[in-house]
Amino acid sequence: MIAFGFRLSTVILSVLMLASAALAQDAVPAKQLFGKITLPSKQRAMPLGFYAKGCLAGGIAIPVDGPAWQVIHLSRNRRWGTPEMIALVERLARESRAEDGWNGLMIGDISQPRGGPMLSGHASHQIGLDADIWLTPMPSRTMTYEEREVVPRASVLKSSMMQVDNRKWTKAHQRLIVRAARYPQVERLFVHPAIKKKLCDTLEGSDRNVLNKIRPIYGHHYHFHIRMKCPPGSQGCEDQVDPPADSGCGKQVADWLAKVKPRPEVKPTKPVKVAKPRHMMLSALPDACAVVLKAPAVANMAVAEYNPDGTITQTQTAVTAYAADTSATSAQVAAGDDYSLFVPALGSVPFPLVRPSM
Repeated sequence: MIAFGFRLSTVILSVLMLASAALAQDAVPAKQLFGKITLPSKQRAMPLGFYAKGCLAGGIAIPVDGPAWQVIHLSRNRRWGTPEMIALVERLARESRAEDGWNGLMIGDISQPRGGPMLSGHASHQIGLDADIWLTPMPSRTMTYEEREVVPRASVLKSSMMQVDNRKWTKAHQRLIVRAARYPQVERLFVHPAIKKKLCDTLEGSDRNVLNKIRPIYGHHYHFHIRMKCPPGSQGCEDQVDPPADSGCGKQVADWLAKVKPRPEVKPTKPVKVAKPRHMMLSALPDACAVVLKAPAVANMAVAEYNPDGTITQTQTAVTAYAADTSATSAQVAAGDDYSLFVPALGSVPFPLVRPSM
């Protein structure tokens, strides 16, 4: 009886210790847990959860430089995604160079090595199925590390932010966006409402068939955002509801332009109470994300870079994890909000398997 009591006490103590460790970890916002990790997990590539509430197992990196692209903002270490996402971005870069009049694409944020909430800038991009493509063409030379960090946010809009500037906007921009939206794997493509209005006014023929995928949203006037559907067989991935079948022109785009119209600044007559930011915690993500967070890492970045022929591409540019933690204002959050406000209740998410040998 004494031995049984000792064993029971040991079990209870172990459970309490595990619970205490979990609570301690959940005292830290999930963005800090995921934002400090520099390498993907040694697991089979799998998007887990929803675009704005999930993580990425076995992330694959797009090479820093390619035949038709260069990755910018390397210090953020956000060039990771599913193999399907990376393959689509590379295909878009190659085809836009060959057929749409682009010298090459500048690739912005995709996802962190293990996905999850980011330290700054996005509410989505958490499961490796979102990618930002700059509306500024890639230069003809290879940019330095320093140049990539300070690529200007060159807007294609007039200073009023209500109309596209025809001195900056070209048919090549239109062809690139339409090409991306035509891919059947693409679920949505986010642009500034003024760009959506321009496309509504100028697209003709079969090109208008993709207007329903092209969605207006805040902030996307110097880049556009591709969102892929969950790849086939991704049991732990939550798709966003399909966009409406209609074009979204007319009243819908007019309403969006009204939302983003600049308004005169009104000084408050009373002190404004600043709401304390609410951070997403690890416990809010699918349970599988805790496994991804603790899983062993791959040996180095090179072994996790995407290459369709199976060879390894060595990374020539040093990459470090983005470590700055800044508190965003509500206005900044709204400006960077590029996902549906509706986050579905996530179902059962399976745990990812070990990454197959590469």
